[in-house]
This record gives sequence, C-alpha cells and structure tokens, in this order.
Amino acid sequence: MTLSADFWENRYRNCQTGWDIGYASEAITHYAGQLPRKDLKILIPGAGNAYEAAWLHEKGFQDVTIIDIAPTPIQNFRERMPGFPEEHLVNADFFEHQEHYDLILEQTFFCALLPEQRPDYVRKMHELLKPGGKLVGVLFNFPNTGEGPPFGGSEAEYRSLFEPWFHKRVLAPCYNSIKPRQGNELFFIFEKKQE
Repeated sequence: MTLSADFWENRYRNCQTGWDIGYASEAITHYAGQLPRKDLKILIPGAGNAYEAAWLHEKGFQDVTIIDIAPTPIQNFRERMPGFPEEHLVNADFFEHQEHYDLILEQTFFCALLPEQRPDYVRKMHELLKPGGKLVGVLFNFPNTGEGPPFGGSEAEYRSLFEPWFHKRVLAPCYNSIKPRQGNELFFIFEKKQE
C-alpha cells in the first residue's frame, strides 16, 4: 500500500475526511494558549484544513507554516484565511521539507502515515527542530491492526520510537480529546535531544 499525494487528494475531493473535526483541536489550542512567545517558528505538518494554524494566526502568532501533500486543503485554507502569508502555505511532501522550527504541532499526521514510516517521521522531526525545539500534540492510543489510516499505536511503541531522539516531557492520556476520541488519545510534549 502507498498513501500518495493522489490518495489524499482524492479523499479531500470526495469529502472522505473523517479525521477533520471542523475546528482547532482543544488539546492543541490549550497548549498553544499558554505559550508566552508569539514569535515562535511553528510548523504544522500534514495540516489538512489547518484549523489550528488559523487559530494561531488569529491569536497573533507571527510565524506559522503549514504543509500538506494534497493541494485541496491548502487551497481551502488559502480561501478561508486570505490574510495568511502565502509563503507559509506549503504543498509538498513533509519528508522533503527543509527548514528549522521552534515548535512542531502533531494533529492526525502521524496516524495517517504507514506504520513503517514511523522511524523516518521521528528522525525528520528531530532534523526540522532547532536545538531545544519541541514536538507537541496528540497520538492515538489503540491497537495498530495494520488497517488504516488512521493507524493505531501504544504508549510503549511511542516511548521506544521517540526515546533515542527526544526527551519525554509529557506522555499521558489526553483529558480534552473530542468526544469520539476520548480514551483513545495521548497528549505529548517531546523535546529535541542534542546530537
């Protein structure tokens, strides 16, 4: 199985976007609302319709970039948020992205990748973060049957995957998940380890 740009573009064009909750995730906005600096360089990969990016922009965060492999969600965002900087709308493959960020926000991107891509995801996140940078968001906490997307995972798997590259600051049940996902998400804060 390959989850190509065409696969995701077809999902958007056919409105097969069950992961899209239609607004910014409370787990993300609650965390971001406590950040003291609005000048952090932030990336949201696999952003989809990027409600979190819109929320951040409206709250005064000055340097937010979204990336998605499918063009339709980027275009949807452009139409909804005409004041958002065009150069921060990236239609590309995340694994080819080259920049450095203070903060990367994870919201239904990890679970959309094939499980065999997970080690590459972790290495790429480490590469994209500045020294002391953080990867923050939610991960699914239900068995990975191999059927997906979304693909499940467990706390033990995440600890094993991320530990070589990141310091675990938080990895705990997400208390403010949306109702359909309650009990099935972990909130995490991982800080980049120095090389």
